[in-house]
Amino acid sequence: MLYCLRHQKNLKNILIEMNSSKENRKYKTIGEVAKILNLVNKENGALSTHTIRYWEKEFKQIKPKIFSGSRRYYDEYDINLLKNIKYLLKDRGMTLSGVKKVLNSNDSYVDELCNTSINQKNIIKSKLTKIKKLIEEIKN
Repeated sequence: MLYCLRHQKNLKNILIEMNSSKENRKYKTIGEVAKILNLVNKENGALSTHTIRYWEKEFKQIKPKIFSGSRRYYDEYDINLLKNIKYLLKDRGMTLSGVKKVLNSNDSYVDELCNTSINQKNIIKSKLTKIKKLIEEIKN
């Protein structure tokens, strides 16, 4: 009985959290997560929510809250995990089995990979800015 009451209270808190403003909400819908990850179908421009559902099947670490039988709600941990999976698959070109090995081995390794990429992008951006300035100086 105590378990049921505690579970009911947690469910009530989750529902209140989901009804708050979209930006400040703790849980996001699958469509909102697809927007955050910029998962867009190239053919028709629609959001690719099926990609997230596929990743759920492949990566057991992704555990959205499921209400009403099929509505998925993702917390910040799941969203960050999905960002890392997308980065490793799409940007780094890793295979599904490779990403599974990385995720199963050590979470800090994933964070290190992602942070390294961001730093490299910033370095490349600053170098391109310097090159652009040099070209403008040469033109003048």
